[in-house]
Amino acid sequence: MRAINTWNMFNLLRNKAVITRLKQGALLLLLTFVSASALQAQYQQGNFNFLDFQAKQYYFGITLGYNQGDYRIFKSKEFIRSDSFARVESVGGPGFNLGIVSNLRIGDYFDLRFLPTLSFAERNLRYTRALNQARPLNRKIESVLVEMPFHVRYKSAPYHDFRLFVIGGVKYSFDVASDSRSRQAAGLVRISPTDFQFEYGTGIQFFFPYFIFSPEIKVSQGINNILIYNNNLGQSTILDKVMSRTFTLSFHFEG
Repeated sequence: MRAINTWNMFNLLRNKAVITRLKQGALLLLLTFVSASALQAQYQQGNFNFLDFQAKQYYFGITLGYNQGDYRIFKSKEFIRSDSFARVESVGGPGFNLGIVSNLRIGDYFDLRFLPTLSFAERNLRYTRALNQARPLNRKIESVLVEMPFHVRYKSAPYHDFRLFVIGGVKYSFDVASDSRSRQAAGLVRISPTDFQFEYGTGIQFFFPYFIFSPEIKVSQGINNILIYNNNLGQSTILDKVMSRTFTLSFHFEG
């Protein structure tokens, strides 16, 4: 009887030890995934790459990107009365970006970012003529844009060596290749070389020993009307406003 009691006590103690370990494991998982502060405290004890960059107040880098842009078109009242054009639409074109990244850290979760960029873009205005007339008329606009974006970035708590982020900000751009002032463009729809846009997007940071790799997707929406109105040109009078719109996939290399 004593042997049986001793064996039962041993099993009871062993089961308590297993239960205690299970509780400890559950508590560790809870502390790992529930709170950002717990994550931060845990990672401070490890050898993670993000800790080196977290200590920097500012850093720089380069950005490469692919863009796809078009126009938001608002038709005027003259379009309804026009018998020359049945439709006007924007056709997007591909482009690419090359720029410099300047990042200023404000606390653990916010950054101020300035990304001067040279952007090559192509956009088209397509006019479909009225029935029984010639083929559509295309106004091709090729641009070389000097862009000055200012962003605020909010970052999540780091998980191992990556973290998510969202951005928001404004951008000024100037088209150095604009033909809006040339004589050749006198009979064409003209687009202003200057533009203001607001931007928003999201991305992921991956921390490597010597740099941060950050893929990012971003949408840019024009704020001002970039149409240069020409009262003597039918292609212009049927338009009320033209506003820019761009989708950009960027790859930032920072450190």
